[in-house]
Amino acid sequence: MSALRRLLIPILLYALQVSLCNAACAEVDSDTEAVVGAGFKVGCISCKMRGEVEGSATVDWFFRAKGETEFVHIYNYEERVPNIVDERFEDRLAWNGSKNTADLQDASIYIQNVTFNDSGTYRCLFNRVLTYPYYEYSTKATKLIHLTVVAKATRGTASIVSEVMMYVSIIGLQLWLLVEMIYCYRKISAAGDEALRESAAEYLAIASESKDNCAGVQVAE
Repeated sequence: MSALRRLLIPILLYALQVSLCNAACAEVDSDTEAVVGAGFKVGCISCKMRGEVEGSATVDWFFRAKGETEFVHIYNYEERVPNIVDERFEDRLAWNGSKNTADLQDASIYIQNVTFNDSGTYRCLFNRVLTYPYYEYSTKATKLIHLTVVAKATRGTASIVSEVMMYVSIIGLQLWLLVEMIYCYRKISAAGDEALRESAAEYLAIASESKDNCAGVQVAE
């Protein structure tokens, strides 16, 4: 298991480096299970599809607790200024998204000291303005995160299955490489044997020709 992890770490680092170099934006879903008393990142990413177009964005967060029917405005982030609206999250909510940019794409927040009352549905709302040469275009994007707070961390079935599939893929790749190496070795070995046979045949032909020449010289004498 440790050998597989040692093999996986460079791959992950390389993928991360490529992602950073290309400044790519990936809309990854947020985790949905938090542990009471711990901190938790509520992820929300909305990528701007037109990278060459300038834009700006503000973000609003809403929360609907379990058993409730309506969302309540709890947080606002505009012009790099965070504002906690709901007192239930006072001193517990912090910005964990894009840094030093007007065009926000990552609007994640971080909840400290999670309680069971934090279970429910969170709604992340992007208000984005795209600036074109002669006009501006306003658009909105909404993400929903269903959060469950538990007393102890558990591993979901999806997480276990994905990890198993990852290791199976790595093992399968290693087996495929091993088969390719064996195939190439046999092919090279066969080519080498054939070359040796050709060299031996050529040597015998030369030796036979030399012998015939010597015999002819003796007869002539």
